[in-house]
Amino acid sequence: MPRSVLSGGLLVLLVLALAGFGGWLLSLPSETAAAEPSPVPQAERSAMLDSLRPVGRERPLVAVLGLNDATETTDFLVPTGILRRADVADIVTVATGPGSVQLYPAFRVKPDATIAAFDSAHPRGADYVIVPAMSRDDDPTALAWLRSQAEKGARVIGICAGAKVVAAAGLLDGRRATTHWYYLGELLQRSPSAAYVADRRMVSDGRVTTTTGITASMPMMLTLVEAIAGPARAGAIARDLGVARWDARHVSGAFKLTRSFATTVLANRMAFWNREELGIRLEPGMDEVSLALVADAWSRTYRSSVTAFAASPEGIVSMNGVRLIPDRSGAEWPRSRQVSTLPNRPPAQALDRTLEAIAARYGSRTADMVALQLEYPR
Repeated sequence: MPRSVLSGGLLVLLVLALAGFGGWLLSLPSETAAAEPSPVPQAERSAMLDSLRPVGRERPLVAVLGLNDATETTDFLVPTGILRRADVADIVTVATGPGSVQLYPAFRVKPDATIAAFDSAHPRGADYVIVPAMSRDDDPTALAWLRSQAEKGARVIGICAGAKVVAAAGLLDGRRATTHWYYLGELLQRSPSAAYVADRRMVSDGRVTTTTGITASMPMMLTLVEAIAGPARAGAIARDLGVARWDARHVSGAFKLTRSFATTVLANRMAFWNREELGIRLEPGMDEVSLALVADAWSRTYRSSVTAFAASPEGIVSMNGVRLIPDRSGAEWPRSRQVSTLPNRPPAQALDRTLEAIAARYGSRTADMVALQLEYPR
């Protein structure tokens, strides 16, 4: 075939592809409408708390599950940090296999035990199992363990897209549920008989609870603290975190794929020459909740990635006993490319300030795009 004909054919295909992409962009809403969430009726809130109250041990046992390959950073660290901070239960981080757990989009942690070791130490199972989002929703070891824990009576709590893992285990069949706005279609494909509940940050049905978005881990864990230890303890922890309220109110319609989101992602991805690697210094005793929220936000700009660095390759132990392993050790990071976890601010405020810093560095549309990914009502 003559080269001119081949080139002309490719040009036609390119024009058609661009036209189709442009049509898809124009079909998206330009932006989401702002709205104030309606209060949750007291009867519904009471039912949520009743469904979460412990029924086994006097001091509940909570397992936070991690897939070694990749587990979402905030989904894993925030529940662990908040529950250990509250000191109302025994918290064990578990992995599907030996070795560290690679979190995404940033960090690596050393879990407390493998699921095999956990089962050996706790044959009755956990009272609660926290399920973060994972890189693979169909890991057979994770799914089998979740089913076995549910059979032993554990309350299963899917954080964000962790609901897809819960669905893959068959635990959402015929139940009401929610998940991150972007993954709702996948959830319903995995569990067609599940009933989606809009305008709620968390939904309980039977012994399974699911949540919307990455930042829903904060209100979800505060609700769990309240169910275990009462409103006074939950209120104290909420003030420590900088969270004003932690009920299930939410505006689902404010979180959807928009033209602004899509074009911002595209523009930031295409600016490959203007991408930077940012560093976060791991220091002993640092707040793992702030660390997770700040790193997650900076890692979702499509302009920057986050690398953890520390003096020792052994890493550090955080405020609430999480062993964090650095990506790099023994070397300093250029100060202009370091980001702070804002240790003098409560975690929720640290996230707000980080979004402001992202807006100052990359523009307000990028900050809005990050907040939409986190499903964070600003």
